[in-house]
Amino acid sequence: MAAAFSMMLMTSSLAAELTAGPMVGATAMRQVKIWLQANGPGKAQIEYWEVAPANTATMAMNISPKRAMSHTVALEADTDFVAQFNVGLIEPGRTYEYRVLIDNKEQKIPQPLRFKSQSFWQWHTDAPDWKMLLGSCSFTNDPTYDRPGRPYGGAPSERRIYDSMAAQKPDLTVWNGDYLYYREADEDSELGMRYRWRYDRGQADHQSLLRTGSHVALWDDHDYGPNDSNSSFRLKGEALALFKRYWANPSFGLPELPGAFTTYRFNDAELFMLDDRYYRDSDKLQAADKSKIGAAQLRWLKNALLMSVSPIKLIVTGGQVTDDTSAYEGWHNFPEERADFLKFLADHKLNGVILLTGDRHFTQVLKTERQGLYPLYELTCSPTLSGPASGLVAEGLNKKMVPGTFVRTRNFCSLDFSGPKNDRRITLRSFAVNGDKNWEREIRLTELQVPSAAKVQ
Repeated sequence: MAAAFSMMLMTSSLAAELTAGPMVGATAMRQVKIWLQANGPGKAQIEYWEVAPANTATMAMNISPKRAMSHTVALEADTDFVAQFNVGLIEPGRTYEYRVLIDNKEQKIPQPLRFKSQSFWQWHTDAPDWKMLLGSCSFTNDPTYDRPGRPYGGAPSERRIYDSMAAQKPDLTVWNGDYLYYREADEDSELGMRYRWRYDRGQADHQSLLRTGSHVALWDDHDYGPNDSNSSFRLKGEALALFKRYWANPSFGLPELPGAFTTYRFNDAELFMLDDRYYRDSDKLQAADKSKIGAAQLRWLKNALLMSVSPIKLIVTGGQVTDDTSAYEGWHNFPEERADFLKFLADHKLNGVILLTGDRHFTQVLKTERQGLYPLYELTCSPTLSGPASGLVAEGLNKKMVPGTFVRTRNFCSLDFSGPKNDRRITLRSFAVNGDKNWEREIRLTELQVPSAAKVQ
């Protein structure tokens, strides 16, 4: 495997071809990001055109849509033959088709390629209905470097979960940490880490999902470094560079504060995606002021929440936030920092907050009652492909858990946002590998409002 990877990084006389993607990343009203990867050097471009509504007059006239070309991106070995494009200026709320060209040759892809710009609904109409998928902990088997015994990523048939996810036709998929797992042979070198990204991203059965809707991601320990890794990881700079290379997020950290955190406004929700590794103290550190996300990122998060005008605020992070039962990683191991943040939410009467987490290799919904406030919901969704957790007596008896939401098999989750402004609903669901529904719960946005709040945040 390693030899094959090295060969891919060598200049070849053969024409470069697409091996992964294309994948639409962050979308805006007038721009979208598109990611792709090839198997050799070349020059890549995106050609795109608006999908016009069916119109008898234009059809009769046989008018072809106006086409546009992106900038050209060089596919180079130093960056693993990855290309990212900022496609625009486009118009809000429009659907576009596109094709991938490498050295002016169209790449053959067995499904239509489309992207959609975000709608300019503010001040004009209600927010559109839309669907988001959530998944974490996706282990792809690689026998050469895996531990002996039962494959941790399950049987090959388990990987149909990606087709089940694509069949949902999500507008947005959020990868909530541990998208891949560095092995012991990967995590001690940059080249090993690069191999892992190319191997996992290039799996053929993953491509249909990558080409459906748009995708953003945050990381947790396994796609950052070793198990339970923290800010001391020697290769964290290289890890961040790779994460930025393989995802087309809206941004990564701040100019003065490196990291994988960002905000992302999608329709009437805003995602606050946290980096719980780059600045993390060890969970085992005996210090009252220890931090899971770092003081500077916490201050950024507070300011970002206060600046948000979105009625729905999704705080997305790898480890659980409100659970107190676990013997494993989580924000409960940083009691002062967690208490400070939860107090901030209460003091500032922030409406519409939901927590989205992963990491735990099981799925559940936690509901934390807060005096004088609305309940704080936390959806933990895991694992997509990694081995499901066993045991978990305390977690299964968690008094905060919404009954019937505990899933200990491979699964993914969806959040559907629907209805008019005065009756907006968020429907949470968990689905099995084959797409069968495990459970469904509905939360009305009116339930996520501080009683008698001075103003809606």
